[in-house]
Amino acid sequence: MDFDDLVTALAPPPNRVGKADGEHEHHLYEGAVMVAYAMHLLRTEGACDVRVHPDGEHGKQFDFAGWLLRRGFSMVSPLGKTSYGGIYRNADGQTITINPRSGLGDVVAEAGGQVISAECKGGIINTRHSGQVSRLYKGLCEAVGMLMATPSPGRQVAVVPKTDVTVRLAERLRPRCTPAGIVIALVGSRGEIVDVTPGPEGAEPAGQTHDKKREVAGKC
Repeated sequence: MDFDDLVTALAPPPNRVGKADGEHEHHLYEGAVMVAYAMHLLRTEGACDVRVHPDGEHGKQFDFAGWLLRRGFSMVSPLGKTSYGGIYRNADGQTITINPRSGLGDVVAEAGGQVISAECKGGIINTRHSGQVSRLYKGLCEAVGMLMATPSPGRQVAVVPKTDVTVRLAERLRPRCTPAGIVIALVGSRGEIVDVTPGPEGAEPAGQTHDKKREVAGKC
């Protein structure tokens, strides 16, 4: 995948000036992580319908409707009271439902005969600020913890931005997550997805991007 509009570049507040790689902080908001993973499920996992469940704060940070429209998804039916809640469909018949409800899993789909349920977290991907680095660390821990607290018969995925700290932590968590049936997926700045999972001969490296596989999406 190659999305150039997932990251929001903002000037840092006074207490974080000089603590980012570059002049601006690059925010990969939770809403952006959600839609990146939703597109991954449609394009590489063969899903036809993906349900995304943001909260009000996610809608303030990220323009769901505008982003989906740029990807060829038009709203065919509104849902709820927000301007962005609704069912979006593209020319291939794939749908993404944006339903602002809590407690349903951040991203949910059916693919390959199983339910896939993901918990997502965002963060600043070019930060060196200790507090923001800690938030990235805690975000992955929280996503894994939420999945462990809500068992699912299908595949459970913790999805967070790909940074040096989340790569290292994902590799440490992998031996504990695998027996619980939890996969960790890392989202790059342009929407590329790296699954941190055990391969047929052990663990796949955290640098392997699964979106380099042949895309399996077709008309639904």
